[in-house]
Amino acid sequence: MDQKIINLYDQYTHSQLNRKDFMKKLAILAGSTALAMTILPMLENNYVAAADFKSDDIEVENITFPGVEGEMKAVLAKPKGKKKLGCVLVIHENRGLNPHIIDVTKRVAAEGFIALGVDALSPLGGTPGDEDKGRELIGKLDPEKNLQNYLKALEYLRNRKDGNGKVGCVGFCWGGAMANKLAVNDAKLQAAVAYYGSQANAADVPKIKASLMLHYGGLDERINAGIPAYEAALKENHIDYQIFIYDGVNHAFNNNTSPTRYNEAAAKLAWSRTIGLFKSKLI
Repeated sequence: MDQKIINLYDQYTHSQLNRKDFMKKLAILAGSTALAMTILPMLENNYVAAADFKSDDIEVENITFPGVEGEMKAVLAKPKGKKKLGCVLVIHENRGLNPHIIDVTKRVAAEGFIALGVDALSPLGGTPGDEDKGRELIGKLDPEKNLQNYLKALEYLRNRKDGNGKVGCVGFCWGGAMANKLAVNDAKLQAAVAYYGSQANAADVPKIKASLMLHYGGLDERINAGIPAYEAALKENHIDYQIFIYDGVNHAFNNNTSPTRYNEAAAKLAWSRTIGLFKSKLI
């Protein structure tokens, strides 16, 4: 698919470009409205087509924990019959706790961790079925209260009796940016993994104590523009970090419900590296 079309969709999902204007621009790039309608399903996430991860070795439940202003909803997945496990907070993209991120949460648990997928939209009623509505609601979250809710999620995991007190996080897109923020704001965090997420401010880097792993798609110009300044600050402050840039792949390359942007080879390699970090820092 033409990279200009993929870039347009990225602009649509990460800016205030409304659907009507997006479709007009898509029709121009595609050559007609009819072709635009044919292309659209290849751009949008298809949760029905995505395989739901299943494992007889894990148990999954919906839980709540105290947030800043009321209860936070989350999906908890963990290995059956095991205790003293490392814990991983899973942070969703900018449309809420969707089936893909729930799937990722289960996959983390299958690797031997307690995994918690938090619904950041809990204060606004929870993640809606309409992705555009979810994206709109994300923009209405109070940034400081949202950060505090995620910090409370880390504390919730640290205090679980079946955990070992060690906690890491992994986030995707909007959640990748949050993973960087948590590394800045939680000195007890052992490991933070950010997939194609906006970088923390260079001035805040000295606060980071966690080991960082940063995954980027080589074609993701919007996010990658922030890499040089971030990496310079990480080096200057002697932070334990790893950066991986996957050539020829797009933003959201890990999302297997996004057929146009998903890249199986890059996703598998990034996943193996992510789990390797968690096993080295959280067990």
